[in-house]
Amino acid sequence: MVNISEPATEKIQEMLAAEEIPNLFLRIGVQEGGCSGFSYGMGFDDEIHEGDSEMEVGGVKVVVDGDSMKYLRGLEIDWKESAMGGGFTIQNPNATATCGCGSSFRTATEAGNPAAEPC
Repeated sequence: MVNISEPATEKIQEMLAAEEIPNLFLRIGVQEGGCSGFSYGMGFDDEIHEGDSEMEVGGVKVVVDGDSMKYLRGLEIDWKESAMGGGFTIQNPNATATCGCGSSFRTATEAGNPAAEPC
């Protein structure tokens, strides 16, 4: 299960409404790469693929591909405002290490990944 804070839910709903495309949803996933081993992917999509997991979180339809789900169980997405603007933050209980910028992570099973480099 993925958790999305109320401020993040409001921002996602605002962004979805601005797209003006029916049936859009939030797709979350991970890809190999990034300075810690895996990088997060988050964007809007309108196509469901075989193996996708669908859920509704705070009124937002969220889809995660089957390969990514094991890395994202318990993921928490938040929206933070700052003097420089705002942005989404991610807390992943499956991550044993993250890069300094927070956009990539490593799990216990990937701890020996030679491709992982510091940011």
